[in-house]
Amino acid sequence: MNGHKRGRGRRLVLWRHGQTEWNLEQRFQGDTDIELTAAGVAQARRAARVLAAMEPDAVISSDLRRAAATAAELSAVTGLSVSHYEGLRETYAGVWQGLTHPEIMERYGEQYAAWKRGEPVRRGGGELETEVADRAAPVVLAAADKLPDDGVLVVVSHGGTIRTTIGRLLGLPPTSWEALGGLSNCCWSVLSEGFRGWRLTEHNAGTIPEAVLGDDA
Repeated sequence: MNGHKRGRGRRLVLWRHGQTEWNLEQRFQGDTDIELTAAGVAQARRAARVLAAMEPDAVISSDLRRAAATAAELSAVTGLSVSHYEGLRETYAGVWQGLTHPEIMERYGEQYAAWKRGEPVRRGGGELETEVADRAAPVVLAAADKLPDDGVLVVVSHGGTIRTTIGRLLGLPPTSWEALGGLSNCCWSVLSEGFRGWRLTEHNAGTIPEAVLGDDA
């Protein structure tokens, strides 16, 4: 079942980085290495205090500065070291990177529309979403396999990479991954281990999830 062992009750917290200048300007970042704004650091610091209450066992992060700086705030609160992985970087989007949403629509409208329809598109000549999942999901699963029973892994990454990773771990067809809405800066999603694989229990959250009672009863 997606590389997990039944009944261990592990949880994956997929946490998007804090705000950057390009987020404010609505520029497509891709794997461009943009730093957090002061507000982004404050977001990460605030969110880290909330996530620390989940008592994570391990923290892994994209090696891009906006994710690494976000992860560092959780490390400061929990004392956990952070392992950084290139595989957790945002989708490489070629010539789209650095462009605003209106500029992409104007110059690459057909390509954008095809992507939104769920077609496999190399946006800007970059990576397919399935290729992003191919590199990111194994990193997450390998770290999850090292968790104790009922352990919690925090994965600090990027909006697009988190969406594709969730889609892959849930076993959803790639054409439906867009149905998973985006993540706000410094919000997170939680995957919990069920008897038939991973299940999405929180999405774009900013608070500690409440236990689900009687959902299958």
